Amino acid sequence: MPTINKDNKLAFAFVATAFAFFFIGTICGLLQGLVRGGLIELPYWLNYYKVLTTHGISLALLFTTYFIYGFFYAGIRRTMGELSAKVRTAGWTGFWMMLIGTLMAVVMVSSDQATVLYTFYAPLKASPFFYIGLALFVVGSWVSGISMIAHYAQWKKRHPNQTTPLFGFMTVATILLWIIACLGVAATVLLQLIPWSFGLTDKINILLSRTLFWYFGHPLVYFWLLPAYMYWYVSVPKVVGGKIFSDSLARLAFVMFLLFSIPVGFHHQLMEPGIHESWKLIQVVLTLMVVIPSLLTAFSMFATFESAGRNKGAKGLLGWWTKLPYGDVRFLAPFLGMLFFVPAGIGGIINTSYQLNEVVHNTLWVVGHFHITVGAAVVMSFFGIAYWLVPYLTGRRLTKALNRLGVFQIVLWAVGMFIMSTAMHVLGLYGAPRRTAFSMYNDHAVALDWFRGIVANQLYLPIGAFFLFLSSMLMVYLFVYLACLAPKATSQNAEEFPVSEAENKEERPPAVLDNWKVWISVCAVLILLAYTVPVLDMIQHAPGSPGYRTW
Repeated sequence: MPTINKDNKLAFAFVATAFAFFFIGTICGLLQGLVRGGLIELPYWLNYYKVLTTHGISLALLFTTYFIYGFFYAGIRRTMGELSAKVRTAGWTGFWMMLIGTLMAVVMVSSDQATVLYTFYAPLKASPFFYIGLALFVVGSWVSGISMIAHYAQWKKRHPNQTTPLFGFMTVATILLWIIACLGVAATVLLQLIPWSFGLTDKINILLSRTLFWYFGHPLVYFWLLPAYMYWYVSVPKVVGGKIFSDSLARLAFVMFLLFSIPVGFHHQLMEPGIHESWKLIQVVLTLMVVIPSLLTAFSMFATFESAGRNKGAKGLLGWWTKLPYGDVRFLAPFLGMLFFVPAGIGGIINTSYQLNEVVHNTLWVVGHFHITVGAAVVMSFFGIAYWLVPYLTGRRLTKALNRLGVFQIVLWAVGMFIMSTAMHVLGLYGAPRRTAFSMYNDHAVALDWFRGIVANQLYLPIGAFFLFLSSMLMVYLFVYLACLAPKATSQNAEEFPVSEAENKEERPPAVLDNWKVWISVCAVLILLAYTVPVLDMIQHAPGSPGYRTW
């Protein structure tokens, strides 16, 4: 029987915490769907906006971040060796800081002191302890993240002139993206929101706070996406019986994601006054540049699938499709996530385009786009990871019966997400708003139409949410079963952490791709070019606002 090492315990602590908040967040998601469909009305003490805040924070921030860190710790241990005592201690220190900060924020939200939605937009004003909790969560994530970078530095010291293992390289890229992106939200929380919430300042510069939030908020999407890409690049080829199409191409894509996902937050503020159009245009162009590494990733994945299929005897132009292991939940989950990501990517281009954004801004379209990006492409990939990572960390096995249950869970999730997100997209085009509870606007004709469409119908929201809820409860059950009750593995049938080889073993990526000083410098220059002038203008000219509590 394989022994559970100290590093796996650290990774499992993050993953288990992630699924605890997944459980809470998905219950809130069901309640939201039922309210938006007009099927129930929540009591005053549990109002819609408190549920919306809990849903957003639990799933978008807590589930994702804790799961990613657990995945990373397990992966760097697998590819770059055992963690040193100092790295492991720093990892646990960061974990406890994150958890204490999380509990502070959760207590404030549950006691109705911080119903400020996931974006905590000013001038909505929460308790200062909510913002302090967020700050502690971010700082804790930095401590753990820096411990992973330290592990990478130790590996480089022991292996001079060697290329970093691909998983380690991608971990460093993602952690750097997270730390650089968090500088914006840390600045607004520490310098604006906390002093304002304590009453030390009377007013807050709303435009500046939203700009600093979206400096963080857009790369946050890539902080979610890059670990999913890591699974696609590093592990999925092994699962399908293939190899990585090109190690160098994968590294180039991650460097480009780092450069083009941070200095682009203005495309979330295209409708905001006070930012000159020229700056918005620059950031829109930089946003569209991220299409390049996205297409590189798509090309690499389908090249891997074709190669694996042909090695299994596939014939004809598309015969390799029939050779993919659709009955293996480790593949089916990320594969369906990839399919969802095709319309998600197209929707992202629409949201980024100035004129088209005017049509869909502040509508359910954006919510639908968010759900098929994060709730499908990212979360389904995380499900696929969990099915082997949890037994890998706990020394148990994913049996055939558990795999079949997993396939059923993934299909349930895909059906629910398809129904709900399709309705959200079309309802958004008809003008149905986001960030609002159920309303018929005094039986206005437009609002009545939202319940009459064949495709666009607000009743599809609770139907989709119900499928997603069933799937999420099954996922939680399977997580607990895989962690505690599944058959124990032996040394012969222990679950592996799948790491693929490159198609060309002789391939040696260009050394410059592994030189982070270069890419951090380029990233800093892009950020300064994109933000310095408009932020100085906001500091000098944007008016301040007092705080409001609307709940």
